Amino acid sequence: MRILGILIIIFSLPVIIAWLRRYPKRRHWAYLAVGLLPFIISAFNLDAAFISWEGWPGYAKGLVVSLLDCLALGILFTSKAPFRKLPFVAVFLLYIFAAIVSVAVSNLPMSAAFYVFQLIRVFVVFAAVASFSGRPGAVRWLCFGLALGAVFQAVVTIDQRFSGAIQATGTMGHQNLLGLMLHFVTLPLLALLLAGERNKLIMAGVLAALVAVALGVSRGAIAFVGLGIGILFLLSLSRRPTPHKWKITGLAVLSLAVLIPIGITSFQERFAGRSVYEGPDGERQAFERAAKMMWSDHPMGVGANNYVVTANSQGYSERAGVIWNYASRSTNVHNMYLLTAAEMGWIGLLSLIALVTWPVMRGVKFAFQYRKDPRGDVVLGATVAIFVTSIHGLVEWIFVTGHAQYVFAISLGIIAGAIRQSHREAILQSRTARRRAAQRRTDAKTEAADEGVASSGTQARGNILGSPL
Repeated sequence: MRILGILIIIFSLPVIIAWLRRYPKRRHWAYLAVGLLPFIISAFNLDAAFISWEGWPGYAKGLVVSLLDCLALGILFTSKAPFRKLPFVAVFLLYIFAAIVSVAVSNLPMSAAFYVFQLIRVFVVFAAVASFSGRPGAVRWLCFGLALGAVFQAVVTIDQRFSGAIQATGTMGHQNLLGLMLHFVTLPLLALLLAGERNKLIMAGVLAALVAVALGVSRGAIAFVGLGIGILFLLSLSRRPTPHKWKITGLAVLSLAVLIPIGITSFQERFAGRSVYEGPDGERQAFERAAKMMWSDHPMGVGANNYVVTANSQGYSERAGVIWNYASRSTNVHNMYLLTAAEMGWIGLLSLIALVTWPVMRGVKFAFQYRKDPRGDVVLGATVAIFVTSIHGLVEWIFVTGHAQYVFAISLGIIAGAIRQSHREAILQSRTARRRAAQRRTDAKTEAADEGVASSGTQARGNILGSPL
């Protein structure tokens, strides 16, 4: 069955390319699939592993290729110059380079190479989204896919909740992963609504994402999505206040008024019998001590995807006071920056910071530079999603998983595609203005020459008529 899965994934690529070339007017369905697939790959086994380390305690468990990777490659192969003047390529490649360096310093290079391969796949998705996100209507179809993914996860979490689960995980395996991924649904879709979108699927996607987050009962996910919504409303209204945006703000307040009691009830059940201040927080501090000791001993890192093995085999978890049970000793430090520093050293930490801060700066600049451009609102939503995730990463490590990086790549591609398209439009407008100016100068010279000829002819006739016979 494994070989069959690999063959299906491999042969899907030429089929996708042929379909995209034969039916270019139906490419919007591919854009929808890009938004949907990150949320259904696990549920429907839409991936295959060329090399599988299923028992590996790291976050990358082999050389895995998914249907989304093939779809992204198909979009790139059928796009014109997809990498030309593409923003954020340098910072993304720097992060990949840091992961490659960590392979060289790792005691288990193969496991670190798994993460490098994962990042390359994510980069392909980013480039594919950027290749079409500047086209009219393309982002809307992409958001339809995100909305469908959120609705699917909401249905699963509701079923899990009624089945007795206190913390619904959807099909993602953990509520923290689901909650973080839904940052990249809630905020871009909400931004699209603020821009004037009235499609009911987009509205359902926002509501479904909020329901799934509430039923997951992840404190970080709930807190940071609330923070993101507040920041998005503030920036969007500051950018360009409209009556429609105030209406959406009111509807959002009403929705939160319905969802907050659900979250409170779930929290009460989760923390029944103990104080909310008890639990994993002390353990998180022990993880951070272990990661800092590891980073201090290995400034170049111990290798991507190697934290858990190194923390246990070299005694860092024991010296840091991490309790001896499977759940604690098989997970990563709950801080994506410390995890990156411990595994990939200084270059990995700095490149990760650049990867999540530079797009935020460029996205905010674009949104406020083009206040009347409706694309600015969508870019602002993707930007706030990345910003919130970067803050969320201070208390969570789950960003390094492939599913989380897929949705990050989608938001990054939305920002990059809009920036590149605006540059192309500015260049085209400049060229058009220069042509018109040159044409006006040419016309002026021609008119002046004609007037000169006419004046010379009149003077010559005058001389003839006025001369004596």
